[in-house]
Amino acid sequence: MTYDPAARAAAGPGGVTPPGPPAFPDRPDSDDASSNDVSSSAGGELPTSAGPAGTGGTVDRALVPLPAELTDAAQTLFGERLDLAVAYAELLATDGVVRGLIGPREAPRIWERHLLNCAAVTELIPVGRSVVDVGSGAGLPGIVLAIARPDLSVTLVEPLARRTAFLTEAVSALGLESSVTVLRARAEEVAGGGIGGDLALADVVTARAVAPLDRLAGWCLPLAAPGGRVLAMKGSSAGEEIVDHAVAVARLGGGHPVLHQCGVGLLDPATTVVEIVRERAVGPSGSRTARSTRRAATRTEPDRRGAGRARRR
Repeated sequence: MTYDPAARAAAGPGGVTPPGPPAFPDRPDSDDASSNDVSSSAGGELPTSAGPAGTGGTVDRALVPLPAELTDAAQTLFGERLDLAVAYAELLATDGVVRGLIGPREAPRIWERHLLNCAAVTELIPVGRSVVDVGSGAGLPGIVLAIARPDLSVTLVEPLARRTAFLTEAVSALGLESSVTVLRARAEEVAGGGIGGDLALADVVTARAVAPLDRLAGWCLPLAAPGGRVLAMKGSSAGEEIVDHAVAVARLGGGHPVLHQCGVGLLDPATTVVEIVRERAVGPSGSRTARSTRRAATRTEPDRRGAGRARRR
């Protein structure tokens, strides 16, 4: 069963919550976890003007105004949890900017360029699924998905310390601890059975503005369960990437990439998503499967050489 945001919109506030991109540069900081580590003026604590999370507490909407022309789309995508989305927008516009997780010029465009285009991806995620968000950064799209879809179980995978600190504080401030886990690691480490090696393979793996499609598939496909899917938010070059990297994706165990436009009729432009189904398991070079294969080859090779010497003698 695929989630239908229009159904929730029809239910209106108080209706039943379902049990079940263009790429934008939202990570201007470097890959050095120790660089530009700016703490907030509040001693690292995030603002909590939203009140108790999930209770519909009020916030100062003037801080990050929701444009009138986007109100219907926001109501449709977030439903009765819209105030929680407003609280997250405030976090991004304050601590997110101070800590260098998003650029200061992005703050006035948080709704259009970040929250709504991420929330639109929910239409591709069936009810009650597990989601791993790779390179989560400031929580895009992972935290947005968790806000819009409380039925989802979301793991945010992010290697940099200051980003994971922000994510952990944001999850706590928004009251999302029961559905969101923050894991400091690289996708390759998780797939290789290192950090977070006990993480279960996910139904859906998401990524936004992370890397070209071939490299992205190499990171994300090993984290998806067989038959699971990678949903990569992409920009206008998505069609070209599919053509250029389809062979590499297949070599990595993925099916042919499929292009989707999410939020049609709600957003302009719609969110561009490339979907890749994991059709078969292909262990990455650092994976436990690949390591065990290499060890087996190392053990048997000397035996073959010894047998050859015995025959020559």
